[in-house]
Parts: sequence; structure tokens; C-alpha cells
Amino acid sequence: MENETKAFVAKKASGAKDALFRVHELIRVLLGEGGCPWDKNQTPESMRTNLVEEAYEAQDAIVSGDREHIKEELGDVLFNSLLMACMYEKNGAFSVEDVCNEITDKLIRRHPHVFSESEGGKEMLEPVKTDGAVADQWERIKDRVEGRKKDSILDEVPPEFPPLAKAYKYVRKAAKKGFDWPKKEDAFAKVEEEFCEVNEALKVLEDQYGEKPEDALTVNSGNPEMKKAYLHLEEEVGDLLLAVVNMSRKCGVDPNLALDRANRKFYNRFGFVEKSMTSQGVPMERSQIEEMKKLWKKSKLEF
Repeated sequence: MENETKAFVAKKASGAKDALFRVHELIRVLLGEGGCPWDKNQTPESMRTNLVEEAYEAQDAIVSGDREHIKEELGDVLFNSLLMACMYEKNGAFSVEDVCNEITDKLIRRHPHVFSESEGGKEMLEPVKTDGAVADQWERIKDRVEGRKKDSILDEVPPEFPPLAKAYKYVRKAAKKGFDWPKKEDAFAKVEEEFCEVNEALKVLEDQYGEKPEDALTVNSGNPEMKKAYLHLEEEVGDLLLAVVNMSRKCGVDPNLALDRANRKFYNRFGFVEKSMTSQGVPMERSQIEEMKKLWKKSKLEF
């Protein structure tokens, strides 16, 4: 039986059903007797980071637009998800079949406008014709049919989320409850307001203590008031960032993706400056800032 399974896995499948089954059987071989020592030594806990990393790599591939790369990275995400499910199956917690049925049942329940037999049908209060109507219905089904209602809608956001992703989730969920600026111009005005408050906090710190902000908490000054002033500045910067995240949402932009694009652009442009300075034999230091600024401007023509 084991040799037959290996022979099946070694042969390229035809059709989505057989292709998915081929991946499943591959994992069973890797985790089985005579399988791969590395895979057999892993646990769902040890694979958590891999799953997150593969998701980021898939995102990176999608941004690149390289179809072959996208295909490969989506395969890695699928493999890692299925591998973890198979580990739980092997430990007797639940089966891969359970995982597949769970997600299918959930999506049928949350799409009563598509599946007439859906348990969520009683929450279809009106014809669903827009994205917004789907989202509202989705939340009602989660709360009233699935019993997932929490003390706060913000509790639905996993605490382990990175701060930027968490901020975006928070403001989106708050907006679903009507806590939102009527117009995007209001969100822009809030950014300007928070920017002014950052400047005020910074001025207090510099005027009263003469400290460079980047040094304020790295120097053991023994001055609790200075530390308090710095932490206030930190708080105001946080408020500014949150306002920018909300402004991004009002513009229909995911700030996570926007910042990722900005990071890529900065990486390419700064790399151009570094290489150009090196080729000219000019050191990368503050005294050469004017030359670096010229090269930075030139880099914009390429990146």
C-alpha cells in the first residue's frame, strides 16, 4: 500500500480533485513510517511561523506579478496549512475532512444569498446586491447565528496581530458599527490635527530638556519628568499613525500594502544611492548629505 501511495504521489495529477488528494497523500507519506525526519519532528506549534512567512511570501509574489512565482508561493501556503491539519489528524484531534467540511459549512452559512439552504438565511433581511450588504449580513450571521458576539467587536481582532494590521482592523470594525467620519476630508483633517499635537509634544521636550528625541529614553538621565514628556510624544505619534491608518481606509487603501510598497521603493532607491556613492568613492556619512540627496532624486527616475 505504501509503494502504491508513493507511486500515486510521484505521478502528476489531472483535475483539481486529484491534485489536492495528491498533496494530501504526499503529506501522509512524509509523516508516515519511513517518511521525512524533519517533517515528522515538527508540530503545529513549530510550524506557526512558517505559515505566516509563507503567507508574506505569497503576498510578495502577487505584488511582483510573476505568475510562476505566485503559483509556487500559493502552493507553499496550501502545503503548510494542509501539513498542520494532517498533524492534528495524526494526533487524533480532528481530521483533514473535518477541516474541509468546517470551512465549507461556514461559508455556505455566511452566503445565504447564494445558497438557499443556508442556516444564515434568516439574517438575509433584504436582497444582497453590494459588497457592503454582504459584509453587514456576514457580521449578523457571526453574531446571531454562530453566537460569536463578543463584549466588543474589537475583541474579534487577534491580539497577536502586528500593530499596523491591528490598527487597520480596529478602524474598519469600528466603522461597521457607524463610528466613522462622514467624509474622507474629515479623516484628512484629523491627520493634520494629530500632526500638530506631535509637533507640540516635541517642542515641549526640546524646549524644556534640550534633548534630541532619539536619545531621550536611551540615556539614563534620572529625570522622570523628561521620560514622561518623551512618552507623551510617543503617545501622540501613535495617535498620528492611527489617524493615517483611518485616512487610508477612507481612501480605500490597505495601509499594510501601501507601506509594503513604500518599503520596496525605499529599498531600491536607497540601494541605488549606496551603489552610486561606492562607485564614486564617496563615503556614506552626514557630511555628504547633499550628494546623497542628488542621487536620491536621480533614483526616482528608475524606481
